[in-house]
Amino acid sequence: MINLILFGPPGSGKGTQAENLIEKYQLVHLSTGDIFRHNIKNSTPLGVEAKSYIDKGALVPDSVTINMLKDQVESNSDAKGFIFDGFPRTIAQAEALDAFLSEKGTEISKLLELKVDDEEIVARILNRGKTSGRSDDNNPEIIQNRINVYKEQTSPVAGYYGKKDKSFAIEGIGTLEEVFQRLSSAIDG
Repeated sequence: MINLILFGPPGSGKGTQAENLIEKYQLVHLSTGDIFRHNIKNSTPLGVEAKSYIDKGALVPDSVTINMLKDQVESNSDAKGFIFDGFPRTIAQAEALDAFLSEKGTEISKLLELKVDDEEIVARILNRGKTSGRSDDNNPEIIQNRINVYKEQTSPVAGYYGKKDKSFAIEGIGTLEEVFQRLSSAIDG
């Protein structure tokens, strides 16, 4: 079983590359954003709980997020593996994910971090903002803040998996095919 964490700052190309990796390796894509929206839209017990925090402007507790992911993993028991996208964002979440996967007799295979410099990220997101409909994709200050939050709060997860020799930095600049080839080489290597 291949379990990957696709990692990188906003605008680094995770969503685009995830589609290619899913197709090549026949993995199930677990995007926390998609999972949250599904649970909230369908008013599942976890969705109702998550919405109660979101409506107050509070962060959804890790336990709720982990339980949503557990449901998705368990409902795809025949999967060849998973791509975790947007999770884990903290070391505590990484530890919880590792504990859950261990209970299932599996583990994270690799964390693949797409490396892209800030200027390129801002340019990519501003370009995406022309069609995304997201107001936060059109404001360079908000984009830079999202990058800073990633660096301060999320990027330590790469170090956590690095200590386990499972973290791989991948150059995220180049053609889609070049970046995909780099990711594939890291997975197959």
